[in-house]
Amino acid sequence: MEETPGTPGTQPPAPLPGPPEAGDVVGLGVMGLFFVMLLWLGVAFIRKKRRENLETLTRELEKPSADDEERLLPEGETPLRVDLARTPETVPVRPADDAETRQAYARGLEKTRSSFFSKLTSLLSGTHEIDEKIIAELEPLLIQADVGVKTTDRLLAIVKEKLGKKELGSADKVKDALREEILRMVNLPAPPLEQRKERPCVVMVIGVNGAGKTTTIGKLASKLRQAGHKVVLGAGDTFRAAAVEQLKVWGDRAGCETVEGKEGQDPASVIFEAARRGKEVGADFILADTAGRLHTKVNLMEELKKVSRVVQKAVENAPHEVLLVLDATTGQNALIQAEQFNQALPITGIALTKLDGTAKGGIIVAICDQLKLPIRYVGVGEKLEDLRVFDAKAFVDGLFGD
Repeated sequence: MEETPGTPGTQPPAPLPGPPEAGDVVGLGVMGLFFVMLLWLGVAFIRKKRRENLETLTRELEKPSADDEERLLPEGETPLRVDLARTPETVPVRPADDAETRQAYARGLEKTRSSFFSKLTSLLSGTHEIDEKIIAELEPLLIQADVGVKTTDRLLAIVKEKLGKKELGSADKVKDALREEILRMVNLPAPPLEQRKERPCVVMVIGVNGAGKTTTIGKLASKLRQAGHKVVLGAGDTFRAAAVEQLKVWGDRAGCETVEGKEGQDPASVIFEAARRGKEVGADFILADTAGRLHTKVNLMEELKKVSRVVQKAVENAPHEVLLVLDATTGQNALIQAEQFNQALPITGIALTKLDGTAKGGIIVAICDQLKLPIRYVGVGEKLEDLRVFDAKAFVDGLFGD
């Protein structure tokens, strides 16, 4: 028998869903807002970690091995310090800004300029509206040119500040702002060696293997001889095959006496004899070559300090200059080398070689900005005259292609 509605045993039809209540709508909106904020925080966190990882990567390119986990300086021993009382007054030095100098820098920086800074120029020349979006586009260009994460942040902070003050209304003004700040960073006090008053002036040349120390010394000796100075060379790289012979060839070409040691002889004793010989013959400059060494090797860095202590026994307050030779093609590793060598010896200047062979000439900006160490010489070619006294303005002009 068919049951009628309302009789026992029957199920009433399900009610039709009504419109959502106001409280449900608010809840859904809050939940949606929560997920949007969570997504935004996640993106911000990822960008922050990416920047931190970039910086960490540059710092750990040459992380010491497990055998070298000792501190670079023994406990209780402080790094040597420059005696400021005997350092001549220093002011930013700009060599004569002649056309030949500008052309030499332009040639030497061609790879850097065409690879990265030309992209910067193209980016700015194609920008019609100048706003903070330009910062996101500038960042990878500067980092790829080996300006470094920290220095890139400083440059972009200045651009951002000027944008906020409405001072950058055109692409040319953005470019000019970058140019002005980079010039300020690299234009550090760097007087020529000839301005040193000590006689003899002992210049200790240090660096890793293959950076170009011996060649740099030879070219520098030739420059000093052409300027009328008497120069003695100390062949302290007694461990590398043919290093002494190579330096002697450079000395003969330049008309300099070279004090040699036997193969495997203690470098400190060779440099001591070179310093003593320089005093005997009335030399103006003594250029001391040292054995190349990895900056992560504690015992080798201690040997450098020993050389510095020993040479003081021959010439008062020597070495008067400590010149670190860096290979520009090593990029951020050059910055790491400069940091660690500077912990062992008070570097007074840097000679950057092979600048013409790299597309990452921005490393000069990073070294000057982060370590405040002046660039004294740059190698912009293979010829003798291509070892140039660093000219900050010519360098910046070469970067920007002006």
